[in-house]
Amino acid sequence: EFKFDAALGGGRRDEEKARAKERFFSHRDDFGQWDPKNQRPELWNIFNGKKHMGEHFRVFPLSNWTEMDVWQYIYLEEIPIPNLYFTHKREVFNRDGTWLAKASFMQLKEDEFYELKDVRCRTIGDISCTGLTLSTATTLKDIIQEVAAARSTERGGRYDDKRSEAAMEDRKKEGYF
Repeated sequence: EFKFDAALGGGRRDEEKARAKERFFSHRDDFGQWDPKNQRPELWNIFNGKKHMGEHFRVFPLSNWTEMDVWQYIYLEEIPIPNLYFTHKREVFNRDGTWLAKASFMQLKEDEFYELKDVRCRTIGDISCTGLTLSTATTLKDIIQEVAAARSTERGGRYDDKRSEAAMEDRKKEGYF
């Protein structure tokens, strides 16, 4: 409808295998789909912004940042963030090693039960696939220390990623992102 040439996104290459294939200027075809084989080289930070009618780019200026870079920037610039990133009490259940939030549309399996835990979101997304982190972090400094000591990645708690290694790439090809 608006015929945008580009849309900005916050994806980072360190988040997930499919995002590691993204470019700063990530080409989408005229159906809005992403094809990893159709991405242009970006040598010496020179970007190819040529496109055909109907095509567009998703631009990811934070591509080379890490989770730690993001949190340190937020801390230094005193950027307000949603409370979900800080520890809060919440009813959760454990599914295949991932803590998921209680939601009326999600059915417990036979061996699952709700527990009240201190958790926070390390990444925010669809409630049906976004895992929560057991945490005591109540300040940005606490979050930075927690990330520095973490043994799992930011996306390690994503239930969606446990269903399939290519879950995100499949969704991108379908135009989900």
